Amino acid sequence: MEFSKIKKISKALSDDNRLKILLAIRKKASCLQCTEIYDMVQLTQPSISHHMKQLIEADLVLYSKEGRNVKYNLNKKVLNEYIAFLEELKES
Repeated sequence: MEFSKIKKISKALSDDNRLKILLAIRKKASCLQCTEIYDMVQLTQPSISHHMKQLIEADLVLYSKEGRNVKYNLNKKVLNEYIAFLEELKES
């Protein structure tokens, strides 16, 4: 994993609200729609959009559009790569 990607992921994970959003998506165990995120984390729509943009740009969240609805999923592949990097760092 490139350092620029690690930095972007670390920055995305450094915000409490983004962590809450990731936990909300994980709790759902499948995909989550924006309205469901709103109900779970109690943030305004513009705030959720801002945080989702950061999570998507860091590749932590994948999304798909179905009409006017957007569904979000955790990108487990990237999360596992990031965790592997941290594990490697710990071993050094």
